[in-house]
Amino acid sequence: MKVKQNAVSMATTAILIIAALYTVFPVYMAVVNSFKTQSELYSSVLSFPSHITLENYRQAFIKMDFVRVTFNTLVITVGSVAGIILAGSLAGYKLARVRGRVSSLLYILFTASMLVPFQSIMIPLVKIAKFFDLNGSVWGLPLIYIGLGVNMAIFLYYGFAKLLPKELEEAALVDGCNQFQMFFYIVFPLLKPITATIAILDVLWIWNDFLLPLVMISNVKNYTLILASNMFFGKYNVEWPNILAALVLTLIPVVIFYSLFQKNIIKGITSGAVKG
Repeated sequence: MKVKQNAVSMATTAILIIAALYTVFPVYMAVVNSFKTQSELYSSVLSFPSHITLENYRQAFIKMDFVRVTFNTLVITVGSVAGIILAGSLAGYKLARVRGRVSSLLYILFTASMLVPFQSIMIPLVKIAKFFDLNGSVWGLPLIYIGLGVNMAIFLYYGFAKLLPKELEEAALVDGCNQFQMFFYIVFPLLKPITATIAILDVLWIWNDFLLPLVMISNVKNYTLILASNMFFGKYNVEWPNILAALVLTLIPVVIFYSLFQKNIIKGITSGAVKG
């Protein structure tokens, strides 16, 4: 029995190692080849660079206007995530507390909307954004992200808030708090684990999103990081070393963010599962 368990454990470990290498390999390729010249990259893709050069990073930094597009991406990401958390927490908590047919119907509609692929609503969304003069705006794009991301936030907040103790809320109301004070001072701090999970997942999604900025933003000054990295794909020439350097620069902030807060993903999801 023990031999069988050891064999299963070794096989599982081997599979996980292979999966990890498979996942890390594209990152390795991007980092290693970002330090090569164009000719060296085409001659040997898998090898280490014979001479490390930072020229690709300098070119990417300048051509992308890295500081400006990073600011644009930061504004869009922070605004979107803040709006998703605010709207999702309020709606998810209220739906969990108010039981009834209307509440159940609204919850079903919110969760069902997660099944609708973005590609199927892309053209109507562009037309609606144009009607409200949101096309091409760094400040308007978060409104669209909030609409697209709030359904998942409501789903997660609903499951977490459903069995939070009502006694704390009742005590706050007795002490003179209104509904909003009770929510923000009593309930919202209790939602911290799932809030961290939603924030991390949405930051990763919005920071790395390419399709929505592509269809919404036409002005180069309002480009995001991912959209700016696409500038190196020319009609007759593809500058792969610069593209890889741009991608590495784009990934650094979000990798640091994820590394600092990754433990909150598992903690938030498992807490939400226990609560729900």
